[in-house]
Amino acid sequence: MKFSKCKLDGILTIEPDIHSDSRGFFLETYKKKIFQDFGIADNFVQDNHSRSNKNTLRGLHFTVNKPQSQIVTVIRGKIFDVVVDIRKNSSTFGQWFGIVLSCEGVRQIYMPHGFAHGFCVLSEWADLHYKVSQYYDSKDEDGLKWNDVDVNIQWPTNNPIISIKDKNNKTLKDI
Repeated sequence: MKFSKCKLDGILTIEPDIHSDSRGFFLETYKKKIFQDFGIADNFVQDNHSRSNKNTLRGLHFTVNKPQSQIVTVIRGKIFDVVVDIRKNSSTFGQWFGIVLSCEGVRQIYMPHGFAHGFCVLSEWADLHYKVSQYYDSKDEDGLKWNDVDVNIQWPTNNPIISIKDKNNKTLKDI
């Protein structure tokens, strides 16, 4: 596995080793010891799977009181994945990082607590796998507005499909 740091402290991209032949491929998406050796000591307690259609934009979501780290892997399809630093004392507060993740040339993204996360589907549909360090609690989730002018994310769609809940997320100033 290859771990790479990005411009936002704590965010990592991960390229698993892929073993392929004429039958297909095999890869390990998570191996506790390897992640711990790289400094990721989270205790992952839940796995989630989501499917979304083309131009769906989900997010930007975060937990409030129960710190949650996550690893996102695209199982099928292609997305533009985004994280925004919402740690108020961070030197990169309000900055965002975006990366294309897909089932071709598999890459993952790791984010610790303190980041809002969202994505936009680029393929006809996409299946995502999330490994998370906190059990889901609907009372502890919140969101950052996907088109907040102070964050200015350059989404790859002009006409995203967004839930009513996500349309009503807060601005960075309100967080």
